[in-house]
Amino acid sequence: MRKKYFLSYCLAALSGSVLAAEALPMQGARDEKALTAVEVRARVEDMSGIAAAGSEGVVSKERVEALPLLRPAEVLELVPGMIVTQHSGDGKANQYFLRGFNLDHGSDFATTVMGMPANMVSHAHGQGYMDLNFLMPELISSINYRKGVYAAADGDFSTTGSARIDYLRRLDHSFVDLSLGKNNFRRLLAAGGHSIGDLNLVGAFETGGYDGPWTQEQNLEKYNGLLRLTSGTANNGFSLTGMFYRADWTATEHVPERAIQSGEIGRYGYLSANDGGKTHRYSLSADWARTSERGASKASLYVIDYALNLFSAPSGYINGLQGDQHEQADERTIWGGQLGQRWFLGPDWRDTEISAGLQFRQDRIHAVGLHNTENRRRTQTVREDRIRQSSLGLSLEARTQWLDWLRSTIGLRRDEIRADVSPLAGQFNQDNGGHAAAGQTSPKLGIVLGPFKLLGPTEFYANWGNGFHSNDARGATARSNPQDGSAAEAVPLIVKARGSEVGMRITPVKSWHSSLALWQMDLASELVFVGDEGVTEPKGGSRRHGVEWTNYITPADGWIIDADIAWSQARFKTPEASNGGRHVPNAIPLTASLGLTADDGGRFFGGLRLRYLGAYALEETGEHKSTAFWMANLKAGYRVTPKLQLMLDVLNLFDRKAHDIEYWGGACTRSEAVAGTGGCGSGTGIDGRLVHPLEPRSFRIGLRASF
Repeated sequence: MRKKYFLSYCLAALSGSVLAAEALPMQGARDEKALTAVEVRARVEDMSGIAAAGSEGVVSKERVEALPLLRPAEVLELVPGMIVTQHSGDGKANQYFLRGFNLDHGSDFATTVMGMPANMVSHAHGQGYMDLNFLMPELISSINYRKGVYAAADGDFSTTGSARIDYLRRLDHSFVDLSLGKNNFRRLLAAGGHSIGDLNLVGAFETGGYDGPWTQEQNLEKYNGLLRLTSGTANNGFSLTGMFYRADWTATEHVPERAIQSGEIGRYGYLSANDGGKTHRYSLSADWARTSERGASKASLYVIDYALNLFSAPSGYINGLQGDQHEQADERTIWGGQLGQRWFLGPDWRDTEISAGLQFRQDRIHAVGLHNTENRRRTQTVREDRIRQSSLGLSLEARTQWLDWLRSTIGLRRDEIRADVSPLAGQFNQDNGGHAAAGQTSPKLGIVLGPFKLLGPTEFYANWGNGFHSNDARGATARSNPQDGSAAEAVPLIVKARGSEVGMRITPVKSWHSSLALWQMDLASELVFVGDEGVTEPKGGSRRHGVEWTNYITPADGWIIDADIAWSQARFKTPEASNGGRHVPNAIPLTASLGLTADDGGRFFGGLRLRYLGAYALEETGEHKSTAFWMANLKAGYRVTPKLQLMLDVLNLFDRKAHDIEYWGGACTRSEAVAGTGGCGSGTGIDGRLVHPLEPRSFRIGLRASF
């Protein structure tokens, strides 16, 4: 552990030394062909001739900079239709929603940061756990996103799609950001760059904290750092990146709505004291790329050291006045990488581009466990396991321009997953070890028609493909319930998904770019590993379908309007056995967002973001639904001088009294446990609405000084 902290402090020191130097102009030759491609892709309004699907896009650095953020992961809300919420403390991974999926903490959306996977397999809290609290939005250069299962390069967890988050390769100016706000919010970010010839060094260090509006102060403490050496461009160069992140916090979990209504706790009150946790993520990654007229080659490697200790009691006092707090603990090392090769066959082969890729990853999970606790002190180990999980993915894809108005993408992907589970502790867990393996071949097909001159340049898209997400390895080797020793049935290691989509992209006028997509997704099973119980909860197969309309408007230089609306329906293919319902719980049927970015290079700049969440079913019958709501965030800035600017963020601008998240489930308050109401205190919970309120309107003032 001392070595880990020593590494963190070394990286922080190096980041600080970089800040002391002024950035110099980057020298050396650039690949003009590659640069042009990047510039074109960075302009979301000009995806014609590039995109393979109507739901594919790019988010530019400028849009990220103008986004008012409560939490770093909210940058993903720039992916049309994506909703990012939180039902616990800010050190925990966020809750994500997209295309009729409650993605939980990331189970069906694959995200990479500079080529490193963010999703965690066989995780203590939930499969696909995707903690993006280590992001530094000011350093993001672009977010490339795809929806659906149509790209051969996307493997595990990409059921609803994927996002590739890239960081800047150089900084033109060093800067220091200082932000202060309500509820003891404070943040300091220092970033700097230095260039020598074609070598660019970027360093950044962030520290901050936040108590929040909660009766039990959050006491978030966060440290984050980056040191990056690059040469050339992303398509013709290399990079070496070291990152560190650690945080600890106290959390207020979701609570029974009836406890707030009765006055037992306040709106921002809590059931369980001293929930929360601590986490760290240290990583080292490298990538290399070369591009020529004949093709392109890429290679990358990474290693990640990760740990989480998460304490929570979402059910309150079902089992007694000692409370239901438990600890989910995870400690692992992840290493992996990828190799990619593209061949440009030229006009004689109808400009066919062939891509081949190899992805590999191993998670060496030293200990992943569920422990009963009181005030963060372990009282019983329900289960603890050691897991070795490996994955290998091979992909092949061919893009061909058959005619001026016809191009196709044909892809094939093969994935293999192997896992070994070794029980370490738990009275009823000793028989749950073993070996699990699974593989899947996933064909992909895409056709693009156009561009045609209709109301403006127009392209039509049709896509079909198979994909998957993996299940927790412990569920695939299960023989008994670790809670009580009752028999348990093992579940498949892989859940198959099949999707299809038709869409169009049109530019009615030069400044207005619009896309429309109609999609459908079949999922073989809604199996979910429930970290609170240490078991896999079986659910049946499901079908989802929906429509998305996305718009991007640039009415004037420096002004951007983006607007999207998404509707979906999620249903089980067969009724739920317990209640006969077919609604997939927590699948949001209607979302919408409207964003305004304004920065013409003058004194004033800023951004406004509105989002709408429609009501969704809380349980299978659809009888109980959440409450729909909309909210707005505002960012406003003023340049005092070219190197000094003031910023103001107003979060929850209109002070909406709504809930960040709602669930339906069993829980007990302390008073209910004392009275024995409905069996509380002796093992029986009271079903009802569980809520985590939106944070009230808050102000954050920032100062940026550039050097």
